[in-house]
Formats: sequence, structure tokens, C-alpha cells
Amino acid sequence: MAVKDQRALRGQRSFHAGNAAEDGVARHYQNCGCSVVESRWRGSGGEIDLILSDGVALVFVEVKHAANIARAAGRISPRQMQRIYATAEEYLGLQPRGALTEARFDVALVDGQGVVHIIENAFGEA
Repeated sequence: MAVKDQRALRGQRSFHAGNAAEDGVARHYQNCGCSVVESRWRGSGGEIDLILSDGVALVFVEVKHAANIARAAGRISPRQMQRIYATAEEYLGLQPRGALTEARFDVALVDGQGVVHIIENAFGEA
């Protein structure tokens, strides 16, 4: 198999694994009483994996998938957090209460076995 084909295959596997991780995280939150408002919401500055409703609050969730939880946690960069804040700010601008909407930012870490570990308020509040 050519190197280009191997890269394409790895990319496809990563894409499908990421989608499966996001679906598993959505189910986890739904089992905890949250509702999925948006999945893979794209704003002008980036994408938010999941936006959920937890009562009156919105929960912006970044999903990270890797072979183990530590490796997944290591995939969150300060630049990515800034992008998520900016994209969430854009989304909140579309809400009736705007920036006054109660919100939090969670990170969902998913290991290679599909085990979900949620870090609530992982990098502050809006």
C-alpha cells in the first residue's frame, strides 16, 4: 500500500473514531438529563463538537479521543481553548439572552475502549 493510501486510511479511521466518540459523549450527557442542542456546530472561527442544554444553561463540549485518557487530555491546547471561546461567543450572540446566557465549557475525554471521562468547567465559564 502506498504511503498516500496509508495516510488516507488513517485519516478515515480517525474521522470515524472521532464521530463515534462524539456520539458516545452525547449519549452520556443525555443519560445525565441533558439535551443535545447542536452537534458539530460551525461558526466563522471554528467548530464546537457538542452544545447541550442542562436546564437553563448551555454546555459547550470539546471531545477528545485517544488510546488513553492522558493522551486525549494532552490534545487540548491554549489556542484551541481560545478558538472555542470565540466560537461559543458567536453562538451565544444568536441566543435570546446573548452573553447573559448561563454557560459552561466541558471537556469530554474518550479512551480507545470508549470510556468517557467528563471534566466540567474544564477551562472556565462564559
